[in-house]
Amino acid sequence: MTTPTALARAAYRTLEPFHVTAYFNPELTSAYEDTGLDGHAWYVGARAAPMGPCAASVVAAAFYNFNPVLIERAWPAAVEVGLDSVSDRRWALLDSVLGTALGTLAADPEVVTIADRLRDIGDAASFAGRPLAAAWHAADRPEVPHLALWHSITVLREWRGDGHLAALIDAELDPAEAAVFHEANRQAPQPGRRALGKRITQLTRQWSEGEWDSAAERLATRGLLTTSSEGETLTEAGVALDQHIEDRTDVMASAVWRNVSDAEQLIASARPYVKAVIDAGFLPGTKKPPTVS
Repeated sequence: MTTPTALARAAYRTLEPFHVTAYFNPELTSAYEDTGLDGHAWYVGARAAPMGPCAASVVAAAFYNFNPVLIERAWPAAVEVGLDSVSDRRWALLDSVLGTALGTLAADPEVVTIADRLRDIGDAASFAGRPLAAAWHAADRPEVPHLALWHSITVLREWRGDGHLAALIDAELDPAEAAVFHEANRQAPQPGRRALGKRITQLTRQWSEGEWDSAAERLATRGLLTTSSEGETLTEAGVALDQHIEDRTDVMASAVWRNVSDAEQLIASARPYVKAVIDAGFLPGTKKPPTVS
């Protein structure tokens, strides 16, 4: 019998590509132009819109490994444009991108079934200590099937993510250190590990070279990584802490999957729709499969 912890990991690995479609897709440039926001302000606004026009420091806390200076600039810009406007544009973008990626699968009745079942699981969750997930859970879910599926997945994804932040806090990694630690090289391959790389992480999270190096020095002092011309590399202690963080995240994410008798079947049933998004080729590290003539 699959344990709830294993189910939590399987759900994350399976569903994550569908969620990140909102933030990696070919229509982002037009969304920036339509709203007048740059890429940072669009991302922060689109992801945190359900939190409402709160203080930027609240959003920075929820985003954790983003430079608070970035959030202090980007969030007010999104609020000024109007969070409802940003949300509407996000839904329009997702409708187009997911609709295109899914093709005829978008009309499959199973999409509604999966979306509703995942919503049921989210509805049964406790949101104590999980502010971003709570905000998404409270947000209106669109009726369009593939958008409803995205929303249901996003609630569970951010629920897991909020727990991951608790694991980072427990590991005593500050925001900059968390970014450096996550992107550090591993001495042995870790199949399935998702990373953006130092350059993209610095660009998207807005950590300067000096801030990055200072965080790396602090981690090196703790014996968690080494630095060289090749970049940062986790030590054995760093690898052990990395595994501990992932294990704790899975354990904290497991609560939502307990007593879900159809969990394995549900996760498996979502895979064809996620695969369609992956096969569309616009997510990082993916490409369209070759056309068979």
